[in-house]
Amino acid sequence: MLHDTKAWSAECSRVEQVKVPVTSDADILLARKRARKLASEANFTAVESTFIATAISELGRNILQHAGEGEVSIKIDQQEDGTVLIVVARDNGPGISDLERALKDGFSTSGGLGLGLPGVRRLMDEFEIVSHQNYGTTVIAKKWARGYTSGRLRKTSKASFMRRNGAAAGKLAAVGSVTR
Repeated sequence: MLHDTKAWSAECSRVEQVKVPVTSDADILLARKRARKLASEANFTAVESTFIATAISELGRNILQHAGEGEVSIKIDQQEDGTVLIVVARDNGPGISDLERALKDGFSTSGGLGLGLPGVRRLMDEFEIVSHQNYGTTVIAKKWARGYTSGRLRKTSKASFMRRNGAAAGKLAAVGSVTR
């Protein structure tokens, strides 16, 4: 899938949210580039941008490997206590049967190192995952710009996860862009 770089650059300059359908490795690279552009415009540091891009790579690889396709949304949000970049990765794949195990280092269903989801959780400041068999998985990960100090930063590394019934998982997947 080819993407027009000039159009992409102009789009990132105008909006504070982008959505990238993920159907190939090229789409993951595009999502990383768009996230770096948004992060740069919002004064995130180079290190923070690298963490965000790495998290998007891991989430995108999970989408391709386990669901075949999905979407990554990236949004900048200005809140009272600072600027946050929000990544929402979602798919309609088979879901994760054991979230607790999937979030432990070393657990892998694909023969990999098992660092994907636990790595994303460590790289980002906030992390939430909801998955249900036959309804897919939605991950919401947030990174706060360190240039904006706030009391909220002392409460980072919050992680929550749950399995929900199909109706609740479907509602979260539909609402995915609501991340507050």
